Amino acid sequence: MARSDYGIYQPLLHEISRTPGLRLWLFVGGMHLSRRHGMTVRMIEADGYTIAGRANFRMTGDESPAAIAQALGRGVSAFARALEKRRPDVLVVLGDRYDMHAAALAALPMKIPLAHIHGGEITEGAMDDALRHCITKLSHLHFPATTEYAHRIRQLGEEPWRITPSGAPALDRLKNFKPMPCRQLEEKFNLDLSAPVLLATFHPVTLEHENTARDVAAFLGAIGDSGMPAVFTLPNADTRGREIATTIRAFIVKHPKHRLVENFGGDAYFSMMHHAAAMVGNSSSGIIEAPSFVLPVVNIGNRQCGRTRGANVIDVPPDRRKILAAIRRSLRPEYRCALRKTKNPYGEGHSCRRIVAKLYRTTLDDNLLIKRFHDSGGRR
Repeated sequence: MARSDYGIYQPLLHEISRTPGLRLWLFVGGMHLSRRHGMTVRMIEADGYTIAGRANFRMTGDESPAAIAQALGRGVSAFARALEKRRPDVLVVLGDRYDMHAAALAALPMKIPLAHIHGGEITEGAMDDALRHCITKLSHLHFPATTEYAHRIRQLGEEPWRITPSGAPALDRLKNFKPMPCRQLEEKFNLDLSAPVLLATFHPVTLEHENTARDVAAFLGAIGDSGMPAVFTLPNADTRGREIATTIRAFIVKHPKHRLVENFGGDAYFSMMHHAAAMVGNSSSGIIEAPSFVLPVVNIGNRQCGRTRGANVIDVPPDRRKILAAIRRSLRPEYRCALRKTKNPYGEGHSCRRIVAKLYRTTLDDNLLIKRFHDSGGRR
């Protein structure tokens, strides 16, 4: 699993662990094993999970497109070695990251069936969009978050019996979620939450990485102009990710009322979403989890373009004045009041039960492994 995916996986890991007849193995790689990104594998171990295999393929260089491509190749090799030592009956993969694609590709010649979560989505500004559809074609079972995404997977030629619309697994954690009090967050992460704050994350838009400096300047400039303190989280290890992190750190040095938290962890991050006045940036959490918190989101640029979104999302281009106007709109009491009846299009927290039920019922045979293209339309 990738560093950014662990919080999404957690409720599924719990559901698998408590289901008789299923045994859980974890294969951990990428940023989880990076000291620069906090060695978050320790968080997994602290939660009581045993690591079955480690795929260590650390990023090198400047996270350039060539460096990402090289990391992808090393990732395939690293996951191949890990899967060869501990071969699972089914490998569950999530989303669209290049490190997840490496795991899926390594499993292909080993004839390990793949179960894919969060397929069928679109993120037009990121190369992850192509990787996600590639993982769909490599996979044997599909658990899309919405019926719209399930339809898109059928359009890719996947047989309907393989597809189970499940909702988003991350939302399962919210059913019994109790947010950490502000004081606890303040003490643990050296924050000041006495006034309303923005929760801010800006990830690289990998298909537009040449515009990174301009777009981050607009993002930070609008936050500065808003007069609101912000709590920043770090971007993923994508092209220009390190540049974004460096720019944010320099911004905070000049504007000390803002804070940076490198690794919140799932419960603390959700607690920040609960307490924040609004989110600003381009994180998928603003699209998928934020509606459940009735949290206004200023979504910048094309990174999430194409994803289903709730009424809580205000889409803006990477323009300083337009981002600032959207922040001010998101903070108006009447705007947040209008969101009270908003439903989350990604479900209500019953995803993992559906996924585990399908995994449990599936027979591991050639019918699962040998895929047939399902032509859903008429031939010309």
